[in-house]
Amino acid sequence: MIDYEILKAIWWLFIGVLLVGFTIMDGQDMGVGTLLPFLGKNDSERRIMINSVAPHWDGNQVWFVTGGGAMFAAWPLMYAIAFSGFYWAMLVILAALMFRPLAFDYRSKVPAERWRSSWDWLLFVGSAVPPIICGVAFGNLLQGVPFEIDSTMRPVYTGSFFGLLNPFGLFCGIVSIVMVIFHGANYLALRTEGSLHQRAVSIASISGVLTAVLFALGGVWTYLGIDGYVAVAGLDPAGPANPLAKTVELQASAWFSNFAAYPVLWLVPALGIFGALGGALMIRAGRGWPAIICSSISLLGIVLTPLVSMFPFVMPSSTMLNAGLTLWDCTSSQLTLEIMFFVTLIFLPIVLLYTTWAYRVMSGKLNAEYIEKNTHHLY
Repeated sequence: MIDYEILKAIWWLFIGVLLVGFTIMDGQDMGVGTLLPFLGKNDSERRIMINSVAPHWDGNQVWFVTGGGAMFAAWPLMYAIAFSGFYWAMLVILAALMFRPLAFDYRSKVPAERWRSSWDWLLFVGSAVPPIICGVAFGNLLQGVPFEIDSTMRPVYTGSFFGLLNPFGLFCGIVSIVMVIFHGANYLALRTEGSLHQRAVSIASISGVLTAVLFALGGVWTYLGIDGYVAVAGLDPAGPANPLAKTVELQASAWFSNFAAYPVLWLVPALGIFGALGGALMIRAGRGWPAIICSSISLLGIVLTPLVSMFPFVMPSSTMLNAGLTLWDCTSSQLTLEIMFFVTLIFLPIVLLYTTWAYRVMSGKLNAEYIEKNTHHLY
Protein backbone atom coordinates (compact mmCIF):
# COMPACT_ATOMS: atom_id res chain seq x y z
CA MET A 1 0.00 0.00 0.00
CA ILE A 2 1.33 3.44 -0.97
CA ASP A 3 1.70 6.07 1.75
CA TYR A 4 -1.34 8.39 1.90
CA GLU A 5 0.77 11.57 1.82
CA ILE A 6 2.63 10.37 -1.27
CA LEU A 7 -0.63 9.48 -3.00
CA LYS A 8 -1.96 12.99 -2.40
CA ALA A 9 1.16 14.48 -3.98
CA ILE A 10 0.98 12.05 -6.91
CA TRP A 11 -2.58 13.08 -7.69
CA TRP A 12 -1.67 16.74 -7.51
CA LEU A 13 0.94 15.94 -10.19
CA PHE A 14 -1.49 13.84 -12.25
CA ILE A 15 -4.13 16.58 -12.31
CA GLY A 16 -1.43 19.05 -13.30
CA VAL A 17 -0.47 16.72 -16.17
CA LEU A 18 -4.10 16.52 -17.30
CA LEU A 19 -4.45 20.32 -17.27
CA VAL A 20 -1.24 20.70 -19.25
CA GLY A 21 -2.32 17.98 -21.68
CA PHE A 22 -5.66 19.67 -22.27
CA THR A 23 -4.03 23.07 -22.77
CA ILE A 24 -1.45 21.81 -25.26
CA MET A 25 -3.51 19.29 -27.21
CA ASP A 26 -6.92 20.98 -27.31
CA GLY A 27 -5.30 24.41 -27.14
CA GLN A 28 -3.98 24.05 -30.67
CA ASP A 29 -7.46 23.13 -31.93
CA MET A 30 -9.04 26.06 -30.12
CA GLY A 31 -6.32 28.38 -31.37
CA VAL A 32 -7.02 27.39 -34.97
CA GLY A 33 -10.78 27.71 -34.40
CA THR A 34 -10.33 31.17 -32.90
CA LEU A 35 -8.34 32.28 -35.96
CA LEU A 36 -10.75 30.67 -38.46
CA PRO A 37 -12.95 33.67 -39.41
CA PHE A 38 -9.97 36.04 -39.58
CA LEU A 39 -7.06 34.09 -41.06
CA GLY A 40 -8.96 32.17 -43.75
CA LYS A 41 -9.65 34.57 -46.62
CA ASN A 42 -11.84 32.19 -48.64
CA ASP A 43 -13.73 28.94 -48.22
CA SER A 44 -10.81 26.85 -49.45
CA GLU A 45 -8.44 28.31 -46.84
CA ARG A 46 -10.98 27.93 -44.08
CA ARG A 47 -11.48 24.29 -45.05
CA ILE A 48 -7.72 23.78 -44.86
CA MET A 49 -7.74 25.23 -41.36
CA ILE A 50 -10.65 23.06 -40.27
CA ASN A 51 -9.13 19.90 -41.73
CA SER A 52 -5.84 20.54 -39.96
CA VAL A 53 -7.54 19.93 -36.59
CA ALA A 54 -10.73 18.02 -37.47
CA PRO A 55 -9.20 14.50 -37.19
CA HIS A 56 -7.95 15.17 -33.66
CA TRP A 57 -10.16 17.70 -31.87
CA ASP A 58 -12.58 15.22 -30.28
CA GLY A 59 -9.75 13.01 -29.04
CA ASN A 60 -7.94 16.03 -27.62
CA GLN A 61 -11.06 17.10 -25.76
CA VAL A 62 -10.85 13.86 -23.78
CA TRP A 63 -8.10 15.54 -21.72
CA PHE A 64 -10.71 18.07 -20.52
CA VAL A 65 -13.27 15.39 -19.67
CA THR A 66 -10.66 13.23 -17.93
CA GLY A 67 -9.41 16.23 -15.95
CA GLY A 68 -12.93 16.91 -14.67
CA GLY A 69 -13.38 13.25 -13.79
CA ALA A 70 -10.04 13.13 -11.97
CA MET A 71 -10.96 16.19 -9.88
CA PHE A 72 -14.30 14.61 -9.02
CA ALA A 73 -12.65 11.39 -7.84
CA ALA A 74 -9.46 12.77 -6.25
CA TRP A 75 -10.65 16.16 -4.90
CA PRO A 76 -14.42 15.76 -4.36
CA LEU A 77 -14.74 18.76 -2.05
CA MET A 78 -12.91 21.01 -4.47
CA TYR A 79 -15.05 19.67 -7.32
CA ALA A 80 -18.24 20.41 -5.39
CA ILE A 81 -17.22 24.00 -4.64
CA ALA A 82 -15.94 24.65 -8.15
CA PHE A 83 -19.08 23.40 -9.84
CA SER A 84 -21.30 25.42 -7.54
CA GLY A 85 -19.23 28.59 -7.41
CA PHE A 86 -18.34 28.51 -11.09
CA TYR A 87 -21.70 27.03 -12.10
CA TRP A 88 -22.69 29.64 -14.68
CA ALA A 89 -19.16 29.84 -16.01
CA MET A 90 -19.17 26.05 -16.50
CA LEU A 91 -22.52 26.24 -18.29
CA VAL A 92 -21.14 28.86 -20.65
CA ILE A 93 -18.12 26.63 -21.39
CA LEU A 94 -20.35 23.62 -22.04
CA ALA A 95 -22.68 25.64 -24.27
CA ALA A 96 -19.71 26.94 -26.26
CA LEU A 97 -18.17 23.48 -26.55
CA MET A 98 -21.40 22.12 -28.02
CA PHE A 99 -20.94 24.42 -31.02
CA ARG A 100 -17.74 22.64 -32.04
CA PRO A 101 -19.08 19.18 -32.99
CA LEU A 102 -22.10 20.78 -34.65
CA ALA A 103 -19.91 23.11 -36.69
CA PHE A 104 -17.51 20.36 -37.74
CA ASP A 105 -20.36 18.09 -38.84
CA TYR A 106 -22.81 20.53 -40.41
CA ARG A 107 -20.59 23.16 -42.04
CA SER A 108 -19.92 21.10 -45.17
CA LYS A 109 -23.52 19.91 -45.61
CA VAL A 110 -24.62 22.97 -47.60
CA PRO A 111 -22.34 24.86 -50.03
CA ALA A 112 -24.05 28.22 -49.43
CA GLU A 113 -21.66 30.96 -48.28
CA ARG A 114 -23.96 32.27 -45.53
CA TRP A 115 -24.46 28.75 -44.17
CA ARG A 116 -20.73 28.06 -43.93
CA SER A 117 -19.92 31.51 -42.59
CA SER A 118 -22.46 31.07 -39.78
CA TRP A 119 -20.89 27.77 -38.72
CA ASP A 120 -17.42 29.34 -38.92
CA TRP A 121 -18.45 31.97 -36.37
CA LEU A 122 -20.01 29.33 -34.12
CA LEU A 123 -16.77 27.37 -34.31
CA PHE A 124 -14.97 30.57 -33.33
CA VAL A 125 -17.23 30.96 -30.27
CA GLY A 126 -16.76 27.31 -29.31
CA SER A 127 -12.99 27.72 -29.57
CA ALA A 128 -12.43 31.16 -28.01
CA VAL A 129 -14.83 31.14 -25.06
CA PRO A 130 -13.50 28.07 -23.12
CA PRO A 131 -9.86 29.25 -22.85
CA ILE A 132 -10.98 32.75 -21.85
CA ILE A 133 -13.20 31.43 -19.06
CA CYS A 134 -10.55 28.95 -17.90
CA GLY A 135 -8.09 31.85 -17.66
CA VAL A 136 -10.62 33.88 -15.67
CA ALA A 137 -11.06 30.90 -13.33
CA PHE A 138 -7.31 30.67 -12.69
CA GLY A 139 -7.22 34.41 -12.00
CA ASN A 140 -9.94 34.01 -9.39
CA LEU A 141 -8.18 31.06 -7.77
CA LEU A 142 -5.12 33.23 -7.20
CA GLN A 143 -7.30 35.89 -5.55
CA GLY A 144 -9.32 33.42 -3.49
CA VAL A 145 -12.82 32.11 -4.11
CA PRO A 146 -15.67 33.38 -1.88
CA PHE A 147 -16.94 30.25 -0.16
CA GLU A 148 -17.41 28.93 3.37
CA ILE A 149 -17.66 25.47 4.95
CA ASP A 150 -20.01 24.88 7.86
CA SER A 151 -19.57 22.47 10.77
CA THR A 152 -21.14 19.62 8.77
CA MET A 153 -18.53 20.10 6.01
CA ARG A 154 -21.15 21.54 3.66
CA PRO A 155 -19.56 24.09 1.28
CA VAL A 156 -21.49 27.28 0.53
CA TYR A 157 -20.49 29.62 -2.29
CA THR A 158 -21.07 33.24 -1.26
CA GLY A 159 -20.07 35.06 -4.45
CA SER A 160 -21.75 35.74 -7.79
CA PHE A 161 -21.04 35.07 -11.46
CA PHE A 162 -20.28 38.71 -12.21
CA GLY A 163 -17.91 38.81 -9.25
CA LEU A 164 -15.66 36.48 -11.24
CA LEU A 165 -15.31 39.15 -13.94
CA ASN A 166 -12.86 41.27 -11.97
CA PRO A 167 -9.90 43.07 -13.61
CA PHE A 168 -7.25 40.48 -12.70
CA GLY A 169 -9.49 37.57 -13.69
CA LEU A 170 -10.24 39.17 -17.06
CA PHE A 171 -6.53 39.85 -17.56
CA CYS A 172 -5.79 36.16 -16.99
CA GLY A 173 -8.50 35.36 -19.54
CA ILE A 174 -6.68 37.53 -22.08
CA VAL A 175 -3.37 35.76 -21.34
CA SER A 176 -5.12 32.43 -21.85
CA ILE A 177 -6.64 33.25 -25.24
CA VAL A 178 -3.43 34.86 -26.54
CA MET A 179 -1.31 31.82 -25.63
CA VAL A 180 -3.86 29.52 -27.28
CA ILE A 181 -3.80 31.64 -30.46
CA PHE A 182 0.01 31.47 -30.41
CA HIS A 183 -0.01 27.68 -30.13
CA GLY A 184 -2.74 27.26 -32.75
CA ALA A 185 -0.97 29.58 -35.21
CA ASN A 186 2.25 27.58 -34.82
CA TYR A 187 0.39 24.36 -35.54
CA LEU A 188 -1.33 25.95 -38.52
CA ALA A 189 2.00 27.18 -39.91
CA LEU A 190 3.30 23.62 -39.58
CA ARG A 191 0.41 22.16 -41.60
CA THR A 192 -0.13 24.75 -44.36
CA GLU A 193 1.54 26.28 -47.39
CA GLY A 194 1.49 29.51 -49.38
CA SER A 195 -0.21 32.71 -48.27
CA LEU A 196 -2.16 31.02 -45.46
CA HIS A 197 1.12 29.72 -44.08
CA GLN A 198 2.66 33.19 -44.20
CA ARG A 199 -0.28 34.75 -42.35
CA ALA A 200 -0.08 32.01 -39.71
CA VAL A 201 3.64 32.71 -39.28
CA SER A 202 2.94 36.42 -38.76
CA ILE A 203 0.22 35.75 -36.19
CA ALA A 204 2.38 33.20 -34.38
CA SER A 205 5.40 35.50 -34.12
CA ILE A 206 3.32 38.43 -32.84
CA SER A 207 1.21 36.40 -30.41
CA GLY A 208 4.32 34.60 -29.11
CA VAL A 209 5.96 37.84 -28.05
CA LEU A 210 2.63 39.08 -26.68
CA THR A 211 2.21 35.87 -24.65
CA ALA A 212 5.61 36.35 -23.01
CA VAL A 213 4.94 40.02 -22.23
CA LEU A 214 1.44 39.46 -20.82
CA PHE A 215 2.55 36.48 -18.72
CA ALA A 216 5.40 38.52 -17.25
CA LEU A 217 3.02 41.41 -16.52
CA GLY A 218 0.67 38.97 -14.82
CA GLY A 219 3.51 37.89 -12.55
CA VAL A 220 4.28 41.49 -11.65
CA TRP A 221 0.59 42.16 -10.96
CA THR A 222 0.42 39.07 -8.74
CA TYR A 223 3.52 40.09 -6.79
CA LEU A 224 2.49 43.71 -6.24
CA GLY A 225 -1.29 43.52 -6.03
CA ILE A 226 -2.50 40.02 -5.09
CA ASP A 227 -2.17 38.83 -1.49
CA GLY A 228 -1.47 35.13 -1.09
CA TYR A 229 -2.60 32.55 1.46
CA VAL A 230 -0.38 30.74 3.96
CA ALA A 231 -1.33 27.80 6.21
CA VAL A 232 0.47 28.70 9.44
CA ALA A 233 -0.77 25.84 11.66
CA GLY A 234 -2.84 22.65 11.77
CA LEU A 235 -2.03 21.34 8.28
CA ASP A 236 -1.42 17.58 8.34
CA PRO A 237 -0.29 16.14 4.96
CA ALA A 238 -1.09 12.59 6.06
CA GLY A 239 -4.28 13.46 7.94
CA PRO A 240 -7.96 13.09 7.03
CA ALA A 241 -9.83 15.50 4.76
CA ASN A 242 -10.76 18.25 7.21
CA PRO A 243 -10.05 21.76 5.83
CA LEU A 244 -11.29 23.47 9.00
CA ALA A 245 -8.49 21.98 11.12
CA LYS A 246 -5.86 24.45 9.89
CA THR A 247 -5.16 28.14 10.42
CA VAL A 248 -4.65 30.33 7.36
CA GLU A 249 -3.35 33.88 7.03
CA LEU A 250 -3.40 36.36 4.17
CA GLN A 251 0.06 37.75 3.42
CA ALA A 252 1.47 40.11 0.79
CA SER A 253 3.45 38.38 -1.99
CA ALA A 254 2.83 35.01 -0.34
CA TRP A 255 2.30 33.36 -3.73
CA PHE A 256 6.03 33.82 -4.33
CA SER A 257 7.16 32.13 -1.11
CA ASN A 258 7.60 28.74 -2.79
CA PHE A 259 9.92 30.32 -5.37
CA ALA A 260 11.90 32.00 -2.60
CA ALA A 261 12.23 28.74 -0.65
CA TYR A 262 13.12 26.66 -3.72
CA PRO A 263 14.79 28.88 -6.37
CA VAL A 264 14.84 26.00 -8.87
CA LEU A 265 11.08 26.53 -9.23
CA TRP A 266 11.79 29.75 -11.14
CA LEU A 267 12.45 27.45 -14.07
CA VAL A 268 8.69 26.91 -14.37
CA PRO A 269 7.68 30.52 -15.20
CA ALA A 270 10.93 30.85 -17.18
CA LEU A 271 9.64 28.09 -19.46
CA GLY A 272 6.49 30.12 -20.03
CA ILE A 273 8.39 33.25 -21.07
CA PHE A 274 11.36 31.84 -22.97
CA GLY A 275 9.27 29.12 -24.60
CA ALA A 276 7.00 31.79 -26.05
CA LEU A 277 9.89 33.95 -27.24
CA GLY A 278 11.68 30.89 -28.65
CA GLY A 279 8.55 29.78 -30.48
CA ALA A 280 8.16 33.22 -32.05
CA LEU A 281 11.80 33.17 -33.23
CA MET A 282 11.61 29.60 -34.52
CA ILE A 283 8.45 30.13 -36.56
CA ARG A 284 9.85 33.35 -38.00
CA ALA A 285 12.94 31.37 -39.06
CA GLY A 286 10.74 28.80 -40.79
CA ARG A 287 11.36 25.99 -38.32
CA GLY A 288 7.88 24.61 -37.70
CA TRP A 289 8.55 21.65 -35.41
CA PRO A 290 10.91 23.51 -33.05
CA ALA A 291 8.35 26.34 -32.95
CA ILE A 292 5.47 24.15 -31.86
CA ILE A 293 7.68 22.37 -29.33
CA CYS A 294 8.59 25.78 -27.90
CA SER A 295 4.95 26.89 -27.73
CA SER A 296 4.05 23.61 -26.00
CA ILE A 297 6.82 24.24 -23.45
CA SER A 298 5.51 27.78 -22.97
CA LEU A 299 1.98 26.54 -22.29
CA LEU A 300 3.36 23.97 -19.86
CA GLY A 301 5.19 26.69 -17.93
CA ILE A 302 2.24 29.06 -17.91
CA VAL A 303 -0.23 26.42 -16.65
CA LEU A 304 2.11 24.99 -14.01
CA THR A 305 3.21 28.38 -12.63
CA PRO A 306 0.01 29.09 -10.64
CA LEU A 307 -0.11 25.46 -9.44
CA VAL A 308 3.44 25.68 -8.12
CA SER A 309 2.83 29.17 -6.74
CA MET A 310 -0.28 28.18 -4.77
CA PHE A 311 1.06 24.85 -3.51
CA PRO A 312 -0.30 23.29 -1.35
CA PHE A 313 -3.51 25.28 -1.93
CA VAL A 314 -5.83 24.20 -4.73
CA MET A 315 -8.71 26.55 -3.90
CA PRO A 316 -8.18 29.23 -1.22
CA SER A 317 -11.19 30.92 0.32
CA SER A 318 -11.39 34.71 0.38
CA THR A 319 -14.25 34.88 2.91
CA MET A 320 -13.38 32.08 5.36
CA LEU A 321 -9.61 31.71 5.32
CA ASN A 322 -9.30 28.38 7.13
CA ALA A 323 -11.87 26.84 4.75
CA GLY A 324 -9.41 27.15 1.87
CA LEU A 325 -8.68 23.78 0.31
CA THR A 326 -5.23 22.25 0.00
CA LEU A 327 -4.20 19.00 -1.65
CA TRP A 328 -3.64 17.61 1.86
CA ASP A 329 -7.18 18.17 3.18
CA CYS A 330 -9.65 17.92 0.27
CA THR A 331 -8.75 14.50 -1.14
CA SER A 332 -10.59 11.21 -1.34
CA SER A 333 -9.72 8.18 0.76
CA GLN A 334 -6.40 6.40 0.49
CA LEU A 335 -8.05 3.38 -1.17
CA THR A 336 -9.72 5.55 -3.80
CA LEU A 337 -6.48 7.33 -4.68
CA GLU A 338 -4.60 4.05 -4.82
CA ILE A 339 -7.07 2.36 -7.18
CA MET A 340 -7.10 5.43 -9.44
CA PHE A 341 -3.31 5.50 -9.42
CA PHE A 342 -2.96 1.97 -10.82
CA VAL A 343 -5.73 2.54 -13.37
CA THR A 344 -3.91 5.66 -14.56
CA LEU A 345 -0.62 3.79 -14.85
CA ILE A 346 -2.33 1.37 -17.25
CA PHE A 347 -4.40 3.70 -19.41
CA LEU A 348 -2.36 6.93 -19.60
CA PRO A 349 0.46 5.32 -21.65
CA ILE A 350 -2.16 3.83 -23.98
CA VAL A 351 -3.69 7.26 -24.56
CA LEU A 352 -0.28 8.80 -25.21
CA LEU A 353 0.72 6.03 -27.64
CA TYR A 354 -2.56 6.26 -29.55
CA THR A 355 -2.37 10.06 -29.76
CA THR A 356 1.21 9.90 -31.05
CA TRP A 357 0.23 7.32 -33.66
CA ALA A 358 -2.80 9.33 -34.80
CA TYR A 359 -0.78 12.53 -35.28
CA ARG A 360 1.94 10.64 -37.13
CA VAL A 361 -0.51 8.99 -39.53
CA MET A 362 -2.41 12.22 -40.23
CA SER A 363 0.57 14.54 -40.49
CA GLY A 364 1.83 16.49 -43.51
CA LYS A 365 0.93 19.64 -45.36
CA LEU A 366 -2.59 20.58 -46.42
CA ASN A 367 -3.23 22.76 -49.49
CA ALA A 368 -6.12 23.83 -51.69
CA GLU A 369 -5.39 21.16 -54.31
CA TYR A 370 -5.55 18.38 -51.74
CA ILE A 371 -8.77 19.77 -50.29
CA GLU A 372 -10.47 19.93 -53.69
CA LYS A 373 -9.42 16.39 -54.61
CA ASN A 374 -10.86 15.00 -51.37
CA THR A 375 -14.13 16.91 -51.12
CA HIS A 376 -16.08 13.69 -50.62
CA HIS A 377 -14.52 12.82 -47.25
CA LEU A 378 -13.04 16.06 -45.86
CA TYR A 379 -14.84 18.72 -43.88
